[in-house]
Amino acid sequence: MSEEKVFVVTGAAGGLGWATVNALAERHRARFALIDIEQESLDQRVQELRQRGIEGQAFVADLSDESAVARLVEELRRQFERVDLLVNNAGITHRSLSTVTSNRVIRRVMAVDYHAPVELAQGLLDPLRRAGGCVVNISSMAGWMPVLGRAGYCAAKGALHQYFETFREEVREEGVRVLMVYPSFVATNIENNALSGDGGRAKHKQSTIGQVRTPQWMAKRIVAALEQGKERLFPFDKSLLGAYLYKLAPRLFLKQMVKNFRVELEVGRAERAAQSKNQPSALEG
Repeated sequence: MSEEKVFVVTGAAGGLGWATVNALAERHRARFALIDIEQESLDQRVQELRQRGIEGQAFVADLSDESAVARLVEELRRQFERVDLLVNNAGITHRSLSTVTSNRVIRRVMAVDYHAPVELAQGLLDPLRRAGGCVVNISSMAGWMPVLGRAGYCAAKGALHQYFETFREEVREEGVRVLMVYPSFVATNIENNALSGDGGRAKHKQSTIGQVRTPQWMAKRIVAALEQGKERLFPFDKSLLGAYLYKLAPRLFLKQMVKNFRVELEVGRAERAAQSKNQPSALEG
């Protein structure tokens, strides 16, 4: 069996995924399996790694497609006897009120943000066991508290949290670790490509609280937490205070949330009015 370490990263072609690959490559010698839906961008990233003397392979997959994830797992298991690190970074979000968000959008968000990480971790469990590896899940503070206009995203990240908190204890004695990462606001394409309620691209500006961090800043914190053996990485900013406030004084938190994210209500009501005028049902599909 080869002793070469293998790092698998989803959503690796840009944003936090690519920043994490770079942060890992600066400190660890490993072979990288880069996963993304964008073939051209992915091939470019692999080429960049190889120019630096780092072995990388591209795996193109739509993580919202269950059969595509199954094929990806099969291919990864065929090529790699061990997986030292699985970084479940790929994600999508929406910016739309629940009342104007189609079932199709909710299912897609849940598939990418929850089902795919679960299926990858389960499918690669034997290679992770062989390596004494670690699963890193990029969750969100939205998994700890509600955020207007992100009901589906909050639900997916909340499910991710609960699943892998349980999973960790079930595999701990087998030598597999889990690091849950809970960023607040990071400047990545996930918000630039946020879905609208009908599955198109959200047109209104993202609402944020506190400082928006760079992917590089976040990636360095993730790698440091991984090396320190941490099991959870939280942001020390207003979003963490918000999580405590939601737990201790939920009504006060909800009032403040509505104030900070009121644009979501205004845009959502306009969309609902337009849907009511043009369609008999906003929730088909």
